[in-house]
Amino acid sequence: MRKIILAIAFVGVCNFGYSQNVDEAFKKDVLKVIERSGSAGQMSAAKKQILGMIPQEKQAAFLVEFDALMPKVYESMSKVYMEIYTKEDIKAMLAFYESPVGKKMNEKSAEISEKSMEATKELSGEIQTLVMKYMQ
Repeated sequence: MRKIILAIAFVGVCNFGYSQNVDEAFKKDVLKVIERSGSAGQMSAAKKQILGMIPQEKQAAFLVEFDALMPKVYESMSKVYMEIYTKEDIKAMLAFYESPVGKKMNEKSAEISEKSMEATKELSGEIQTLVMKYMQ
């Protein structure tokens, strides 16, 4: 549930303070970087995790609505990238993601996200205990 809230907060932050003047070629390259960086795989892993919380009879409708939101998510992410990175940075990232290692990162991103969530889940109890120790 925490991951869902963080994802929603991330999308909200992404919309903050973005200029309406957009260089379309730059934006197109940014969207390629987002796609090739494995973000789709990460979203797929998140979708799979969330899907487990949805009753079976509602899953098909959820998937339709979730998938319909993805263009908005990537649009929001592109705004953040365009604020932080230069056109040259994005070109360099594209060159990397078109390399064999970059392609492998993209291919393995869902698997890495799933395994990372599992590892984080295992440690979350320890982290929560640590936080509670210092909050008192």
